[in-house]
Order: sequence, then C-alpha cells, then structure tokens
Amino acid sequence: MSRLVKQISSGYVKNRVLKLNVGFVLAHGPGYTHETEFDVPAVKVADDVDLTYLRGGLRLSRAKEGILVQGLLTIGVEDECTRCLEPVQREIALGLEELFAYPPSAIAEFSIGEDAMLDLAPLLREEVLIADTQGVLCRPDCKGLCVVCGANLNEGPHTCDDTVDPRLAKLRELLNDE
Repeated sequence: MSRLVKQISSGYVKNRVLKLNVGFVLAHGPGYTHETEFDVPAVKVADDVDLTYLRGGLRLSRAKEGILVQGLLTIGVEDECTRCLEPVQREIALGLEELFAYPPSAIAEFSIGEDAMLDLAPLLREEVLIADTQGVLCRPDCKGLCVVCGANLNEGPHTCDDTVDPRLAKLRELLNDE
C-alpha cells in the first residue's frame, strides 16, 4: 500500500495520511505483519513540526500487546542555522521501533483507539524534535551574526559602529584591559 498523495492549496497535505487503519492487522493473530510505504510531500505533523517530505517503509507486526511499528523513514525539514539563522534544508533518517498498545492502556506511551486507527503523528513529532536538538549549520565555516548590529557576517565585508551601550562601558573596558 503506497501513500502517494497530492498537495492541497495550503502547501501541505492533511496529516490524516499519518493515520493508518489497522483493523485488519488487529483481526489477525500475533505474528501477522503488514508492510506499508510512504511517499508524502509537505505535511504538517503538529503545530510545531512541519515536514517538507516523508518517505520510507514501515512494518506493522501484530503482537499480543498491540502493534509493533518498525521501519526507516526519511524526512525533510526546514531548519535554521544555529549561528546566522538562515533557512537550511536538511534530511533526517528516523529509525522507528515502537509498540502501539491495543487495547489502549494508561501505561503505554502510544496506543490504538477503539476505532482501530494508528496515528503516527505523535511519534513522528517526538522523533523529529529529538533529532532537531542537535542544531545545524548552513555551512561549516558559518561566521554567524554581528554581536553589535545583528548583520549576517557571511554576506561579505562588514563594518558597523561598535559603540557600546553606556551601561556596558565598564565591561568593555575590562575586555580591552585583557
């Protein structure tokens, strides 16, 4: 089953493509597996996580406790450089292995509702946020921003008036003394 979909006018596909009807998997006994493939353009996973694409395959395996989701997904994210704040496109490989409990359990982090829908969005959001904490540079030699005026130092020669706020003049003197 391939999840190739068209983009809608907002630029994102609806995140319902991340909701899988797994009733047929639940109906089988433990040991049953089903493979599914994703090839999804830009999708808004949550209010704070947008993906520029989502590709890859997942194996859904019926277990006594629910469904084990395993696979490798490749996602595209638009990030910003940690030094100069310029937009940076990057690709992240997410290795997933998570048990979705069925029937729903209070102790399980992820579960499948009584409607037999497995929602991948919370898992993807969590994994993307974890992968995104490492920071990224637009290029290895990024010079960052001018500490005085905030100009991007990568954009060529820079001269700015480095007058110091009078409240910080004593600190500047200490720096100059060293």
